[in-house]
Amino acid sequence: MSRRTKDIWLGIAVANGCGIIFMLVTAYIVRVATGVGGILILSDFVLLPFIMGMINAYFWRNHRVTVGPSFGYAFLNLIVGLIYSYFMMGEGYICLIIVAPLIYLFILLGVLAGKLMFKWNQSTLNVSILAAMAVLILTNILTAQPGESQVTDRILIHAKPEVVWQNVTAFSPITSEPDYWLFKIGLPSPVQSTAEGRYVGAERKCIFSNGIVFDEEIVEYEENRKLTFAITKLPDDPEILGHLSLSKGQFILEDNGDGTTTLIGTSWYDLKVKPSLYFDIWTQSIIRNVHLEVMEHMKELAEQA
Repeated sequence: MSRRTKDIWLGIAVANGCGIIFMLVTAYIVRVATGVGGILILSDFVLLPFIMGMINAYFWRNHRVTVGPSFGYAFLNLIVGLIYSYFMMGEGYICLIIVAPLIYLFILLGVLAGKLMFKWNQSTLNVSILAAMAVLILTNILTAQPGESQVTDRILIHAKPEVVWQNVTAFSPITSEPDYWLFKIGLPSPVQSTAEGRYVGAERKCIFSNGIVFDEEIVEYEENRKLTFAITKLPDDPEILGHLSLSKGQFILEDNGDGTTTLIGTSWYDLKVKPSLYFDIWTQSIIRNVHLEVMEHMKELAEQA
C-alpha cells in the first residue's frame, strides 16, 4: 500500500473517530443545557462534517490531492460515516438518505478550506477559523431549546359534515398504494385509525405500515365539528420519526353551507434537530403527506357514501 493510500484512509479514519467523539460530547452538553435528550444540533450536520473535511485535508496535505479526487475522497468519507451511523448508531436508511447531501457538501467544503489553510500555513488565519467554529458550536448548543411547530392542511369534500364525521374518529384501512416517494421506499405511511369510543378520554390508535402504532387519547370531541387527540406514546422507529416528537393532532370540519365540507387537519410537533432549517423542510413535507394520505381517504369514503 502506497504512502498516499495510507494517508487517505488514515485521514478518513481519524475524521470519523473525531466525529463520533464530537457527537457524544455535544449530545451530553445539550442534554445538560436543555434537560432534554435525543436532540441533534445543526453543528452535528454542518460544522462537524466541515471539521472532518479539514482533518482529511491535514492528512492529505503532503500529497497532490487536486479538486477532482477531493470529491471522490470526500464521498468515501461520507460512505464510511453513513455505514457507521446505520450499524452502530441505529439510524434508519431513509434518515441517512435525507441527511447525506448536507453532510457531503460540508465535508467537501471542509476539505477545500483545509487545503487552503495548510497550503498557506498562516497560524493567525488558522486560529481565527477554529475560534469562529468554536463560537458557532457554542451558540448552536445554547439555542438548542425545545420548541413546538405545527403543520395544517385542508381539503374540500363534497359531502355534508355529518357524513364526513363518520370517518374522522376512526377510519377503515387504506388499501391504495401511497404516492409520496418516501413512503414508496419504506418510510412508514398511515394505514388505519381505531378508537375505543367517541368521547373525551377514549383511547385511539393511529396505525402505520411496518407495524408502527401511535397511541392517542381524545381530548376534545365536538360531534360533526372537531376532534383533538393527544399522542400519549410514540413508536420507537429508527427513521425520521426517531428525531421527531409529535404531541397532538386535530381535525376540524367546516360546513360550507352548500353540501360540501372543508376538512382541516393539524399536527403539532417538536423536531429534535436544532435549529431546524434544512430538516424542517423534510419534516413538514412528511407530515403534510401523512395528512393528505389520511384526509384523501376520508374524502373518498364520505363521497362514496
